[in-house]
Amino acid sequence: MASTIPRLRHGHAPSLPPNLPSCGPPSSSPSTQTKSPVDLSQPPAHYSFVDDSSSERGQSEPPLTRACSEPPSQASTVRLSTMLATSPASTLQGTPEEAELPGDQESETKQEREDEAGSEGSGGSGIVTVTITPDIQGRFGFNVKGGADQGVPVIVSRVAVGTPADKCVPRLNEGDQVVMINGRDVASMTHDQVVNFIRAAREPHSGHLVLSVRQNVYLGEEVEEPVFQYVPEKRLSPGLDQSSPLQQSLMLLEESLDSGAISGQFEQLPRRNNNLAISECHLPDNAAKNRYKDISPYDATRVKLTDCPTGDYINANHVVMEVPGSGIVNRYIATQGPLSSTCIDFWYMVMEQESPLVIMLTTVVERGRVKCHKYWPDLDTTLLYGSISVTCTREENKESFSYRDFTLVEVETGTERLVSQMQYLSWPDHGTPSDTVEFVQFVESVRDFREKSATVAPTIVHCSAGIGRTGVLILMETAACLIEANQAVYPLDLTRNMRDQRPAMIQTPSQYKFVCEAISSCYKEGKIQPLTEFSQP
Repeated sequence: MASTIPRLRHGHAPSLPPNLPSCGPPSSSPSTQTKSPVDLSQPPAHYSFVDDSSSERGQSEPPLTRACSEPPSQASTVRLSTMLATSPASTLQGTPEEAELPGDQESETKQEREDEAGSEGSGGSGIVTVTITPDIQGRFGFNVKGGADQGVPVIVSRVAVGTPADKCVPRLNEGDQVVMINGRDVASMTHDQVVNFIRAAREPHSGHLVLSVRQNVYLGEEVEEPVFQYVPEKRLSPGLDQSSPLQQSLMLLEESLDSGAISGQFEQLPRRNNNLAISECHLPDNAAKNRYKDISPYDATRVKLTDCPTGDYINANHVVMEVPGSGIVNRYIATQGPLSSTCIDFWYMVMEQESPLVIMLTTVVERGRVKCHKYWPDLDTTLLYGSISVTCTREENKESFSYRDFTLVEVETGTERLVSQMQYLSWPDHGTPSDTVEFVQFVESVRDFREKSATVAPTIVHCSAGIGRTGVLILMETAACLIEANQAVYPLDLTRNMRDQRPAMIQTPSQYKFVCEAISSCYKEGKIQPLTEFSQP
């Protein structure tokens, strides 16, 4: 069997673990469908995040405006709504001064605009004039799609509730065909030209947007519009349109970070896949094995113990991240920090899954609260967990990291395994590390170990709840592999993929922003680049 290792070399992806549903590769383009928010606390009724939330969420964060770092959809729908970020490079906006109208226009009443629209409509042309004044932040509040380059008319595809486009009289409606923008015929304009003309309406010499539209001429197919769409104005180089999908994806990521809107994008993701059952964790024999009441594994992807004397349940999920075009499949087990009562379960899982590496992303105690039981013996000491003896043979402590080696022996059969533990000590119990340097160094150490081990067995990753910092590390390593394979990196889709395998992976907006900054900086600084065999000629 060819070895599957985290760095891209050679080999083919092995089959998935037993009973694990096939998880598709990270999307090469962002998903445009949204899901309703899902209450992660069911069943049972409602719980609040305790303990792990206080340590991983950090200080409360103010609401952020939202935008998307994902690429434009095939229909090139452009987001012109209030939900965009406030970056001048990515929104149709103006300053409060630019939004003010000249005196005679400022005093124009809604009734006058209705009369004007009625008189134009009565002429038999079917054209209605819609005048939209941007809000104080220079936003109009609607989407358009189409253009001469796409062979379809320019259509209003969405109007956001409560925005200037929604409140103006007559109202701009979804399905309206845009015929003229500020007196200019759009019939021969490309999609980008239409967008630029709308953007120009925020300029001081204009101050408002006048659209001539045919009302409700096109309803289109029953296709859900993306909640957010981000079209950048900046370009990495004059030849961006000919750049690779990887370059385009990371440019969009960088601009979303610059705009400060990346957290809003993250907050729109459902915390869990509501189509996947969560029930085994709530059985009477299993409930006490969960560190937190609202952090529960999916039944479909949970790790099932086979010979553990305490039963088959442990709060852990298989997480499989594929790297398209490379044959690489990175396998993980995301799990909670063991309780004093679940240390036996933990070591049986390590033994049964043949995992060579355990990654610990928390300390035992943070801010006076126990985050994880010390589930390993001291150096040169042996402890018995059920029928598995664990001996610590090496311990190396550095300022931010600790490294330990263990020898595991199944007493009854004599089966012996060597297991290493890598512990990240300096992740603050509130928020994220102050910079990405140490974190990237740690991830590189993990990747070096996994490359040398050359095994298809899963790496076990845990923090306290097994979702926040655990998700950050898995996302970072997956993104690094995608870059090396010269594949597009869309962190939001990767997060969605993880959450389809274990609920709530990456717990907070600050964690998501942190890992996105790490991905962007590694690429820009040349720390991670496409490998030669995957590079474009």
